[in-house]
Amino acid sequence: MVRDSYAPVPGRTPEETLRAFTSRATADPGVVGLVLSGSRVHAGMPTVHSDHDLHVVVRDESVPALAALDRFRSAHLDLVVITLAEFRTRGMPGRPDSFARYSYVHAEVLFDRLDGAIARILDEKRTLGADEARDAAAGWLDAYVNQTYRSLKSYRDHRPDLGHLDAAETVPYALEVLFALHHRVRPYNKYLRWELERQPLGDPRWDVHRLLPVLRRILADGDPPTQRALFTGIEEAARRAGHDRVLDSWGEDLELLRRR
Repeated sequence: MVRDSYAPVPGRTPEETLRAFTSRATADPGVVGLVLSGSRVHAGMPTVHSDHDLHVVVRDESVPALAALDRFRSAHLDLVVITLAEFRTRGMPGRPDSFARYSYVHAEVLFDRLDGAIARILDEKRTLGADEARDAAAGWLDAYVNQTYRSLKSYRDHRPDLGHLDAAETVPYALEVLFALHHRVRPYNKYLRWELERQPLGDPRWDVHRLLPVLRRILADGDPPTQRALFTGIEEAARRAGHDRVLDSWGEDLELLRRR
C-alpha cells in the first residue's frame, strides 16, 4: 500500500493537485528533485484534458512508498519516480528508454535539493552535443537513405502498395536527420508543429507550412516525386554538414533517389 502521506490527493484543479503533492514531496529528504514535463511546459499546448507530467527524482530506492507511485496516473497527475542515478542516464543514446529524451527538452525544474545538479543534468539532455549530433545524423541519414531506396525500388518494380509502406517508414528517419543536423532532439509528433513554428530549422524547405504537407503526402500515398524532392533537400543539408561519406557510400544507387 502507498503511504497515505504520499498518495496524491485530488484537488479541484490539476494545479491544486500538483501543489499539494509537491508540498509533501519537497518535505521528504529522500526527494532530491522535481521536474515538470509534457504539454504543460509547451506554451499554448495544454487543453482541458491535460494533466501534469511530473518526474520525482529520489536519492536512492530507500523510500518504497515513493517507488510505489512510479507510473501513477490520474486526470490531474502523471508521475515518474526515478533514482538520481537513473535520471542521469534516462533518455540518453544507446539506452532502451532513449525515446524519453524529448520529454526533457523543455522540462522545468520545480525543485532541486542538490544546488543545481538536477538542472545541470537536465541541461545535458536538452540538446545534442557536437559529437552526439554528428553520430546521430550519420546513423539516421543512412537509415533514411536505405528506407527511401527500398520504397522507390518497389515503385520502380510496380509494387506501389509495398513502396507506400516503406515510404511511411522514411518519415521518422527524415525528421531524426533534420533535427540532428541542428543539434536538436527530434520532437514527439504532437509537438512537431510547435517546434517548427517557434524554432525553425533555418531552410525555407523545412518551414512548417512546407515540410508538414510533404510529410503528409508521403504518409498518404508514398508519392515518389515528393519523396525525391524531400531527399534532394536532405542530401544538400547533410552534405553541408559534412556527411558526404555516408551518402557517397551508396554510390550509383542514389540516382534512383534523385531521378525526376
